[in-house]
Amino acid sequence: MVLDVFSRKIVGHEVHVAESSELASLLMRRASLVEGLAGRPLVLHSDNGSAMKGATMLATLEQLGVAPSFSRPRVSNDNAYAESLFRTCKYRPDYPNKPFGSLEEAQAWTQKFVRWYNQVHRHSGLKFVTPAQRHEGRDTAILAHREQVYREARKRNPQRWS
Repeated sequence: MVLDVFSRKIVGHEVHVAESSELASLLMRRASLVEGLAGRPLVLHSDNGSAMKGATMLATLEQLGVAPSFSRPRVSNDNAYAESLFRTCKYRPDYPNKPFGSLEEAQAWTQKFVRWYNQVHRHSGLKFVTPAQRHEGRDTAILAHREQVYREARKRNPQRWS
């Protein structure tokens, strides 16, 4: 998965049978094209796995103008945003309690999770707007409207508010 830290939106995801630098490179290229990232200064923070440090992936990042950043050695929880995302994933009521029966089954479940996470999940770190709303800039109007609703409620019933 590729996560935009500002919006918490999953901007790229794929499920494969194995992990490789070539597959990570393709995922990064696809995410870059879909998000229109060309020419924007970006940093990709990832773990120290061979897929992320492989020559193909590093060459792709260089071509895309993306600076690589890696977790500290022997530290598995260096990226709080990724840890939070995977905790949310694992605590979903429909998270499988046994291995997927096929690659297609895993891909379908992941697609459903990503759609829910981006479009439905109201993220506490984003003042309870969805990652998609934040990513598209719609959060500003939503939060302004919410603030107006609170102001009006305070006026109508001031004793409820400390």
